[in-house]
Amino acid sequence: MALVSARWPTLILIGFLILNIQSVAAIKPLVPALLVFGDSTCDPGNNNYIQTALKSDFPPYGRDLADHQATGRFCNGRLGIDFIAEGLGLKKTIPPYLDPHLSPHDLVTGVSFASAGTGYDNMTASILNVIPLWKEIEYFKEYQFRLKQMFGEKIASIVINKALYLVSVGTNDFIENYLQFPNRRLRFSPSEYVDFIVGIAGNFFEELYRLGARRISVASLSPMGCLPMLRSMNLFEPGQCMEDYNDIGLQYNAKLQTTIENLRHKLPGLLILFSDSYQLTYEAIYNPSKYGFEEAERACCGSGTIELGYLCNELIPSCSDASTFVFWDSVHPTERFYEIVANNMLQSIRRLPL
Repeated sequence: MALVSARWPTLILIGFLILNIQSVAAIKPLVPALLVFGDSTCDPGNNNYIQTALKSDFPPYGRDLADHQATGRFCNGRLGIDFIAEGLGLKKTIPPYLDPHLSPHDLVTGVSFASAGTGYDNMTASILNVIPLWKEIEYFKEYQFRLKQMFGEKIASIVINKALYLVSVGTNDFIENYLQFPNRRLRFSPSEYVDFIVGIAGNFFEELYRLGARRISVASLSPMGCLPMLRSMNLFEPGQCMEDYNDIGLQYNAKLQTTIENLRHKLPGLLILFSDSYQLTYEAIYNPSKYGFEEAERACCGSGTIELGYLCNELIPSCSDASTFVFWDSVHPTERFYEIVANNMLQSIRRLPL
């Protein structure tokens, strides 16, 4: 990839940015870039480029994208981050940082460092050999270096300081790690593990701040006990939500919100927002018709109980119209539900003094 020389005059660089942004967005962007950290809810394909069993770069994933190609998104179409990027006036899709074909425009308007299967807890990432959150930070440092090489210190500083940082992670720490393996359960009670994860989260936000982030939106946990996969694991009430896991999610959200409030007062100039979509998701699951859905217990791909990644493939029957389903596979929402959640988040994000 040819690099744009940092010796270009500043006015030429600014003109380059404006022309590239305006070619994608019809409205003036609210921020220069969207930079994303997290798990499969915001991984547009980074796992395609690492040695892991957790991938979705094959049909029927991506079947409802414009080109019907599986990109590595765990969805039938676009993710919430794509709708947020579009709503901010940046571009229709956020590319994965590890894509070797990233253009200068891709970099300067935003990328995702997220990796499906990861969590705040390093042990979570190790289960399926995905990118741990500390490595996402290392990629972000590398990103900053590349940005400075391409556009110079001044433009890079504007992008880094004015960008919106979106963080969506945490579910895997509970349903992939704490629920499935004894290591953490032997050491922590559910409440203690919540405190452990929230503590790591707070440190992560402070690290982003030290690296230049000033506008951060943090996604809440959803009612994870109502995921089709967890419904199928409910031995006491088969097919019903596991409310104890929903309670853990509520406890986590409350403590995370307190941590975010404390950081807002502690770190000068930090605009950090807790984007809570728990209630919206809960309503969509228990009253799907309110949002135009027909099915919220099963997923579109197969039965929705265990179909995830390689278990959701072209040999497994899937629904004809994913827009009538809340869930695409046993864990991940459909494109349509991602759009609803993204629009809800955008309402909160636009209240930030961007």
